[in-house]
Amino acid sequence: MNTLDVANKVVELTRKQAWYDALDLYDDNVVSVEAFGMGGESPETRGKEGVRGKVDWWVNAMEVHSFDVQGPFVAHDRFVVQYDADVSDKKTKQRHKMSEAGVYTVKNGKIVREEFLPRVD
Repeated sequence: MNTLDVANKVVELTRKQAWYDALDLYDDNVVSVEAFGMGGESPETRGKEGVRGKVDWWVNAMEVHSFDVQGPFVAHDRFVVQYDADVSDKKTKQRHKMSEAGVYTVKNGKIVREEFLPRVD
């Protein structure tokens, strides 16, 4: 798959909230970077299994009320997808809206890097 193919597949799967299916698009040595680390940890996660752990956390921690996906925006070996979500923390029941852009880099038909940039209001 080329970058456009990978980007379109990411959009298709995230619109369906098929988080685990999307893992097939990742390189085994992917680097995933969040805006902030949780609990003082590094914001960087390495490896496909690390990304799977982030998906596990999301699925177990968040109730998704709505999830909107815009894009992809594609050039060369990179693409961007905008995500807007209305979620509640399953433990605290606190509801909030979030918006972020995912910036992805593709090599040999797989995502090798993703970085999430939150909208700051």
